[in-house]
Amino acid sequence: MIRKNIIFLSLIFFLTNCGFTPVYLKNTNVNFSVEQVNYTGDRELNNFLKTNLNKFKNEKNDNKIYIEANSIYKKIVLSKDGAGEVTNYQLKAEVIFLIKPLNKEVKIIEKKIMNSMDDKFEEARQERTIKQSFASSISSKLISEININ
Repeated sequence: MIRKNIIFLSLIFFLTNCGFTPVYLKNTNVNFSVEQVNYTGDRELNNFLKTNLNKFKNEKNDNKIYIEANSIYKKIVLSKDGAGEVTNYQLKAEVIFLIKPLNKEVKIIEKKIMNSMDDKFEEARQERTIKQSFASSISSKLISEININ
């Protein structure tokens, strides 16, 4: 029993000190600063995008990026049951970014199929969560696209 505890403690000691650092701990690999973003389109999606892109604002960096974002969010009915009640939706978020200093246009589309729920409040909450994940995914794709150039 004591031997097992010693082996377990030594494994924990060696694994915690192996030099592991989280990849997304800091934005040190970003060589630009997102200074200003002008948003048009879906307000809720734009607010989530704004929250995600504010992380990349750095006053010390001289490479300033100005962005215009046009977002379109659609909730499309995919199927209905025999009584005419909606059973499935397709949620689609499309954002077109115009990056000023690079004069580049980036179009990012995210889609997800969502089942209809009896509780409409819970359905709206799930839709909001999906919008948040769309915004997170879209902003990370945009940052990687800017980082490539």
